[in-house]
Amino acid sequence: MAVDMPTDNADRSTGHTHPLAGKFIVFDGVDGCGKSTQLTEFENDLNAYGVKFKRFREPGGTLIGEDIRNILLTKRGEGMHIRAEMLLYMASRAQLVYQEIRPALASGITVLADRYTSSTLAYQGAGGGIAEDEIMAVAAAATGNLWPDLTIILDLPIADARRRTTKKGDIHQAGLFEDRIEQRAAQFHQRVREGFIQQCSQFPDRYRLVSAVGSQQTVHKRILTAIEKFFAVPEAR
Repeated sequence: MAVDMPTDNADRSTGHTHPLAGKFIVFDGVDGCGKSTQLTEFENDLNAYGVKFKRFREPGGTLIGEDIRNILLTKRGEGMHIRAEMLLYMASRAQLVYQEIRPALASGITVLADRYTSSTLAYQGAGGGIAEDEIMAVAAAATGNLWPDLTIILDLPIADARRRTTKKGDIHQAGLFEDRIEQRAAQFHQRVREGFIQQCSQFPDRYRLVSAVGSQQTVHKRILTAIEKFFAVPEAR
């Protein structure tokens, strides 16, 4: 079922000259796609532009959100029903939106987020089987219809993503383990990937699909090009 994506931007301040000032930008995609690394790269770009920003991760970003994150991503969440999982993600998101994101946007600060409702649509929706219209109804209540100006989906084949998560930080040598969501079967993660791609087709005015295949620098250039084109950022002289 196609769902509209209304956005409440009424409380955002104006008067900032740079096209990226006061925008809400999300990086999302399957586990292992390189979101966190590429967000750090983009932070450097915003610093070069002179744009003030704040960065948050989901779930988390607040004391309450971090407690919820601990439940969601560790053994404490074993046996959790997919609907309870969805609602906990939304509870963390609600706290983050009203405690941090809305005040930042209202002050003209650019907000960067590592995941948002796009992840819920992909993981608990496409992956877990909850209907899209149900997720969007809960998202509307949780965030007051606050949707990002732009969501960048980093697309990577699941086999490549799994190799990256295995290598990252030598998790097996360090005695660490994948989180509760990452441990799910490859078929689940393939449905998630397809869900992200579907969102890009469904919401072309707010999403951009960027290939995460290639070097860190190559992917960064793709992302920066997509963002600068989307927001009509003038070329440097």
